[in-house]
Amino acid sequence: MGTAGQREAPEERVAERSAARRGYGEPDRDIPARERRVGESAGGERRPDHRPLWIEEPARRHPMPDPVRTAAVRALLIISVTLIQAMVAFLCTMAGSWLAFPMVISSVVSTVVATWAVVDVWVTRQVWSQRYGVVSEPSSTARALRRERRARRRRERAALREQERIRRRGGTGQLSHL
Repeated sequence: MGTAGQREAPEERVAERSAARRGYGEPDRDIPARERRVGESAGGERRPDHRPLWIEEPARRHPMPDPVRTAAVRALLIISVTLIQAMVAFLCTMAGSWLAFPMVISSVVSTVVATWAVVDVWVTRQVWSQRYGVVSEPSSTARALRRERRARRRRERAALREQERIRRRGGTGQLSHL
């Protein structure tokens, strides 16, 4: 099957599989006829105008690579804990509790750790992009230089061919036959 056949309608195939799994077209034997849903006839068959509520689609690739996603989840958890600690420190301070000072100190430390976690996400993303995600395209200047080199080699080869052709004819370097 070519690419045109593969792109035809993947959602239709998925919808057919999910409909087969749910057993469309089979009557619900445990539900009396008067309690059946509106879209069903007495025989348990669906009307053609009935559509399912949703169509299952195949999962696309992840929006970010696994190491980056792992670092992002870790950073999110650390930031959440930091915000909770800051809120508890604030409430303890307002209540005049003895726990206020340790909570403020731990909130400051957690803020440093949360900042480190965010930087870790950024660095992990950059490292992943450098190792796996960079598409190697030459710059326009490199492309232009390569184009000039090819043109020069083409001219040199053409000149060599012309010299060989003249030598084969037995000419002494003259270009005309006068």
